Amino acid sequence: MSLRIVPANEASWDDLQTVFGPRGEAYRCQCQWFKTRAAEWRALSIEERAERLRSQTECGYPDAGTTTGLIAYLDEEPVGWCAIEPRTEYPRLLTSRIPWSGREESKTDDSVWVVSCFLTRTGYRRQGVSTALAAAAVDFARERGARALEGYPIAVQPGQEFSWGELYVGSRSMFTEAGFRQVSRPTERRVVMRVDFDG
Repeated sequence: MSLRIVPANEASWDDLQTVFGPRGEAYRCQCQWFKTRAAEWRALSIEERAERLRSQTECGYPDAGTTTGLIAYLDEEPVGWCAIEPRTEYPRLLTSRIPWSGREESKTDDSVWVVSCFLTRTGYRRQGVSTALAAAAVDFARERGARALEGYPIAVQPGQEFSWGELYVGSRSMFTEAGFRQVSRPTERRVVMRVDFDG
């Protein structure tokens, strides 16, 4: 099968919701966890989270000036998603210790982008979809003028098993395959991976 990755605004809302599914953590989150602070998160219904995502992605509007993610297709079937934006668009990251532990970097630098979340539909996992999305995110950020792209994946040890609820941030190995390098390890389980763009 042929894998194709497009900016979310070039996909339909129905395709994106097919990836998120009708139930489960991804459906409940609608990729709003990093986009909201804790108190606001608790106050939002699933429908409100979905409406925010719809506005952020501009799904179905290929001429939109901005979008917030990428959608992967195997042949014509929507199978994967990743969220990608300037780091300043993620309020929860600005107060988390993960990106900042042991680093001195401006929290207001919007030239540093983040690929924050991955989702692959059941039945299509372990086929390299998330790794392909991470690699596509590099090109996506570079083409839009980012100075650097970061991710905050889990450092998976051989033989360890994780649920989707833990691996939505990705694994270190898939970021490495996509050309990222490790710049710090704020906790035993989490690492900061980064690509810096020239010029």
